[in-house]
Amino acid sequence: MKFNFRESLFKIWYWYVNKVDKNAQVLFMNYGFSDKDQPLSLSEQNEPNRYSIQLYHHLAEETEIKNKDIVEIGCGRGGGLNYITENFSPASAKGIDLDSRAATFCNNHYSSDKLSFLQGDAQNLSLDDNAFDVVFNVESSHRYPDMPAFLGEVSRILRSDGYFLFTDFRYDFEIEDMKKELEASGMTVVKERFITQEVVEALKLDDQRRRDLVKKLTPKFLHKIALNFAGTVGSETYNQFDTRKYVYFSYVLKKK
Repeated sequence: MKFNFRESLFKIWYWYVNKVDKNAQVLFMNYGFSDKDQPLSLSEQNEPNRYSIQLYHHLAEETEIKNKDIVEIGCGRGGGLNYITENFSPASAKGIDLDSRAATFCNNHYSSDKLSFLQGDAQNLSLDDNAFDVVFNVESSHRYPDMPAFLGEVSRILRSDGYFLFTDFRYDFEIEDMKKELEASGMTVVKERFITQEVVEALKLDDQRRRDLVKKLTPKFLHKIALNFAGTVGSETYNQFDTRKYVYFSYVLKKK
């Protein structure tokens, strides 16, 4: 996506959250997923992040994770990878994020021996070839300047018959180009699903919590910008999803 100005705002916002969230109130930074036909049982600790967790669960249940080596590219604050590690029992789990503050936060905040986090560029990963059984990428790729380079890296680090579990959004007019990029990656599309409605429903149900976090973490003069990044009801971001100018999707791809 050609989001030069928007990309700069994203970088500033992620930097700001990593700087001010001293009490680890923000462990997830995705827009969430709600499917009333698939209720998910969560612990009391995880319940506040239900909708963001459900987006990760929606992906993770698509293939076998137990005893596999997994990596999340664009792991952010690590909440999703930690949830998968606790509930799907991989052999190892590694998180990569462009922001070194996020990687440092995650290494300090999570205590599982299976989990580790590194700073890294999604388009030029310092990871070995054929090192992972499953690669996750959750609501991160829309900020990558070179999507084909990223997909090449995913294919490189995946083992034969490994899976790429991928969810994000694009403008409606960018969907066909993105599909061509996936087809050219050398990986096979196993499953395609468009989940914009499930994301909009999650934003509605999670609206008050998101507004409360914005009030806690940002000064008043930043509230409008922060509410937009959070996707609160009535914001420009929310309206783009609601009118389907933004299209949210999830994919399962397999390396032959």
